[in-house]
Amino acid sequence: MEAVGRGCQFGRDRQATDMSEDPSDELISLLYKDFRDPLFHQVMHLTGHDQQWTEDVVQETLIRAWQHSDTLNREPGMLRGWLLTVARRIVIDGWRNRRARPQEVELESSENAEISDRTDQSLSALVISEALRYLDRKYQAVIYETYLTGHTVREAAVILGIPEGTVKSRLYAAMKTLRRSLGELGSR
Repeated sequence: MEAVGRGCQFGRDRQATDMSEDPSDELISLLYKDFRDPLFHQVMHLTGHDQQWTEDVVQETLIRAWQHSDTLNREPGMLRGWLLTVARRIVIDGWRNRRARPQEVELESSENAEISDRTDQSLSALVISEALRYLDRKYQAVIYETYLTGHTVREAAVILGIPEGTVKSRLYAAMKTLRRSLGELGSR
């Protein structure tokens, strides 16, 4: 395994290059060959069998070993102990971070879905109801038939038994009065 900045050979034939010239390359080969699997199994236990987290910890541990390749004792027992200590510290840091920041959970069912807050809608309805109370009954009836039940002007005229033009003029006057009343209610 070659890495840029550490024994990377540019401009030469790769087969002609002796890969063991750089001590860090030799260490990486040794780490992957002899220590990756035992380290993986040990870390798997520490992470509570979280495979993704285990792979991340093993990778980070091996990167740190590569970064400290100049100072590491290459004796297998010492190297194994160093790797396990580093991995254990990475896992401990991970557990601390998970406790400090709540784990994000994926929304799996509609039971957990956020229920829409209808407070604003209820408050608006309350304010409009209050303003409607100040209108004359003939204006209330026109607003009820057109806005609240959704009837057209023609349908409202039939239901109320008045001409369409009267429905339109009462609706105009009612809306004008409502706007004024709502402005006053909003400023209280």
